[in-house]
Amino acid sequence: MPLTTHEILELFDTYGARRYGREPISQAEHALQCAHLAEQAGATPELISASLLHDLGHLLAAHANVAPPANNAAHDDMHQYFALPFLRGQFADAVLEPIRLHVDAKRYLCHAEPGYWDTLSEESKRSLVVQGGVHSAKAAAEFIGRRHAQDAVQVRRWDDLAKVPGCTTPSIEHFAAILESCSFVRL
Repeated sequence: MPLTTHEILELFDTYGARRYGREPISQAEHALQCAHLAEQAGATPELISASLLHDLGHLLAAHANVAPPANNAAHDDMHQYFALPFLRGQFADAVLEPIRLHVDAKRYLCHAEPGYWDTLSEESKRSLVVQGGVHSAKAAAEFIGRRHAQDAVQVRRWDDLAKVPGCTTPSIEHFAAILESCSFVRL
């Protein structure tokens, strides 16, 4: 059974204060910043929701107590897939696919855009290695040809920017209303 918006908010309330990897912000701060950037860009409710939920797999892993130790640099937690079974049935592919593809979007951008690698935080560079590294030309072409790949690239760009300590964003309740607007399952 998919998570309701209320249950998603409970995950953020319970686990959102955890540090976002080795970045200087929390999981919740990162999610809120990413969603805020999407909203400021005039994104659809589905893309704003994907931006908010793109790392929900980290919170679910913490809830299930399966998160790897923070210093395990050789472990790919596959967080982009972990949340999907909990969200499928609640949200359309316009939300789910950018979540699923946001890691591959980083791999794609490192191949497709000279200099993109240099814009990544040290943590994001480290995780890229364990996530499979830079896409080959063939993999990049296959990725960008997928449905929702462009949306995943956009989520990835907001993801990269959403790491600012002390950044002011709307509350999680503000974004809960947006989640509800594109949800199949109501509170």
